[in-house]
Amino acid sequence: MGLTVQLPHELRERIFAQLQKTYPNEGGGFLLGVANGADVTIRDVHPVTNVFETEEQFHRYAMTPKDWMQLEDEADAKGLTLVGYYHSHPDHPAIPSEFDRVHALPNFRYLITSVRGGKAAELRAWQLTEDRSQFDELSLSIDG
Repeated sequence: MGLTVQLPHELRERIFAQLQKTYPNEGGGFLLGVANGADVTIRDVHPVTNVFETEEQFHRYAMTPKDWMQLEDEADAKGLTLVGYYHSHPDHPAIPSEFDRVHALPNFRYLITSVRGGKAAELRAWQLTEDRSQFDELSLSIDG
């Protein structure tokens, strides 16, 4: 696929700090940015509270439609676009699960962080294929 997601170092650190705090449960939020052709540059991240049932939060993450609408408005106000979503996989690899595939959108970029023992260990970028059959891994560039 050859697409790149550019993420400033400072935003990666904010993502890591949030996801380490939500451990041992999944945490996540939205990626706000700009498209540069097929590539995406992340300009801001916005944490969103996990509303999945409490006993399932260790391996599931969900948000409300209201969260989504508010973030679209926030992105517009900043001259940005809602380009994707990030979340953690506590004590599991930073690869999409079947649950991730079923709930993903093909036009979004997904950043998944493996948090092992409370420490962010790996960050990888993904995009769902148009036919929704699988994720393709994207090149992730951490700037600064």
